[in-house]
Amino acid sequence: MWAVGGNQLELSVREMTCGHCEAAIQKEVSAVAGVSSVVVDLETKLVTVTGSGVDHGAVVAAIDEAGFDVA
Repeated sequence: MWAVGGNQLELSVREMTCGHCEAAIQKEVSAVAGVSSVVVDLETKLVTVTGSGVDHGAVVAAIDEAGFDVA
């Protein structure tokens, strides 16, 4: 699930359980072109991405590369 609002993208990643999960997603998503910030919230299982001209498909692919699926 994803939502776009202005320059922000929010995705649900239900498989996240620990700091390692958070770090892996943070690293991969931060490398996507146009991303200026990534907030990973383990409690709500949400990844919030802010940036300009960010391709949501590239963000989903980065999360997949980290070993997780977007719900």
